[in-house]
Amino acid sequence: MLGFSLAAALAATAACDSGTTSSGGAAAQTAPQAVRPEELRAAVSDPDVRAFYEARQWQAAWNEEQGAALTKAVGEAPRHGLAAASFLDEKAAAGGAAAREAALTKAALHYADALAHGVVDPKSIADVYTLERPKVDVAKGLNGAITNGQVAQWLASLAPQDAEYKALSDAYLGYVKRAVQEKRQPIPEGAALKAGGSDPRVPAIAAALRSSGFLNEDVEGNRYTPALAQAVGRMQAAYGLKADGVLGASTLAVLNGGATERARTLAINLERRRWLAREAPATRIDVNTAATFLSYLRDGQEVDRRRVVVGQPGWETPRLGSPIVRLIANPPWRVPESIQEDELAGKSQDYLRRNKFSFEGGQLVQAAGPTSALGQVKFDMDNDQAIYLHDTPAKALFNEDERHRSHGCIRVQDAIGFARLIAEQQGKLQDFDKGLGTGKETAIDLPQRIPVRLLYHTAYVENGQVRFSPDAYGWDDMLAEKLGMEKRTRAANRVHSIDVGP
Repeated sequence: MLGFSLAAALAATAACDSGTTSSGGAAAQTAPQAVRPEELRAAVSDPDVRAFYEARQWQAAWNEEQGAALTKAVGEAPRHGLAAASFLDEKAAAGGAAAREAALTKAALHYADALAHGVVDPKSIADVYTLERPKVDVAKGLNGAITNGQVAQWLASLAPQDAEYKALSDAYLGYVKRAVQEKRQPIPEGAALKAGGSDPRVPAIAAALRSSGFLNEDVEGNRYTPALAQAVGRMQAAYGLKADGVLGASTLAVLNGGATERARTLAINLERRRWLAREAPATRIDVNTAATFLSYLRDGQEVDRRRVVVGQPGWETPRLGSPIVRLIANPPWRVPESIQEDELAGKSQDYLRRNKFSFEGGQLVQAAGPTSALGQVKFDMDNDQAIYLHDTPAKALFNEDERHRSHGCIRVQDAIGFARLIAEQQGKLQDFDKGLGTGKETAIDLPQRIPVRLLYHTAYVENGQVRFSPDAYGWDDMLAEKLGMEKRTRAANRVHSIDVGP
């Protein structure tokens, strides 16, 4: 389990920046130190380390040069939101040749695994997780890296190499530094503050905005100026809040969180990126269920982005990978048993008739049409969770800032337009338009399946800027506890259900 000590992170970050670590390397040797197999067996207790040496017939691996390279590489852990001390046991490494040998191998294997796969197994904290994972044999890779004298280079290659991961890593290091520099008391609660108003909290508000990087100018007096309101608006936009410049309770909570909270969120999201296969399909749809938007990429370039409505707390949209296999024009809604029993069982016959519900083989089905819960198009996906993208008659929800409102499926803004875009790119536009025009259920199979990734990223990059979104599902806190960060008491999730749609 990893500890999250801000002071330790700062010290390690400073070491990274200066190119030094607490344990410098000694002069190079051409061969590992002489350690007898029986001594090494006695020094090893970790099962992964034992397997590594069994494959080497208990021959030592490390010389002084490679040991120094490893120590320096592990010192880079803060760049990944990790604590170097949680991997390398300095005391054990100083306990004699055999103990040092075992400690270095343990550090190398566990640090490599953290970079290649993540520290936490996502399936240990998620009921459903089907996103493709990295597949790296770290023991085999380490053995090859030691043989070739390339330990540092090999370790550096294991974490995600994409621009977003680097941007989040850079932002993390920046917020860690800011967090230690921050020496201010939380801003007290008070009435909502709008541009033009006055409040004795204004100097503290301005200081917090400057510390967070949203305000560059000095502010005098207690007037909440338009410039301050604009800075608050920029902060709100960055954290997924309504960017109206009004300083209310939710905005104040973000402001009081400061750099420490931002660093924590970034460390959590760096871990999530390490869970993902390094080569994502070049053509795919990514849905960020935390920030509630969809991104459509073709050949590695984003060609479309739009808002979505996803599962509300209690009906969370799962993290899964699943392709769209067909478009269904005019889909009827076959009501899941859970919704039928929990939300429709008490409805009158008149309600069911007015909303075009009927029973088919014992299952409640809503007839197709513009007012159906699925709207006029369903993006049929191949998974066993009954999760898919679809249209909706509740289009006003797309104008809301908080869009965790469904029963788990993903409602797409202008779904017909999005379906036509996909159909046109696959040579199926005429078929889709014809099927839509019939008013009857029509399936249009796609010649090329489109991979979809349902992700939960509360920190992400948009237009080159790091953005944050609220932790609607409490999954940040769940992962943070597994990473050894401070445990938090969380208020009960609030359910927003306003309709019975999926």
